[in-house]
Amino acid sequence: MSREEQDLLSGAALTAFRLNGQFLDIAEELARPAGLTAAWWQVLGAVLDEPLPVAGIARVMGITRQSVQRIADLLVDKGLAEYRPNPAHRRAKLVHPTAEGYAAVRRISPGHAAYAARLSKAVGRNELRRAVEAMRDLSAVLDQLGAPTNAAAEAPADHNTAHSPR
Repeated sequence: MSREEQDLLSGAALTAFRLNGQFLDIAEELARPAGLTAAWWQVLGAVLDEPLPVAGIARVMGITRQSVQRIADLLVDKGLAEYRPNPAHRRAKLVHPTAEGYAAVRRISPGHAAYAARLSKAVGRNELRRAVEAMRDLSAVLDQLGAPTNAAAEAPADHNTAHSPR
């Protein structure tokens, strides 16, 4: 692997980490007036179109099943979601928004639309579309590649090329 490739990988990772933090901050601000947190909104958003088991939500969101389970339990306790029987799996209940959960997400929509319009205007709609497509493409490739292998066993022993995210 060349130094440039390592720098590109590190740059992509660090940019994604920064973007994740920025998007979480934006989501917190948008969700707060609706009485939600960004994490609650994420989980509810994952099941708006169809109920999913906790493991399915975790896969869609790219986070741990345990994190989703905690949030789903809170949403159920708050009356924003409910567990429904899962015909495909007796023990893995489906998470489904309640009417109150749908209403909470709808309350976010005006602020979300306004911020989306500001972002689109600032970046340009076509440029934003290309950025989203590039992020999706990169995510799909990372899914295909899977976890890193023991690169030390496969790479030549050149200790001067070791590089990690700054």
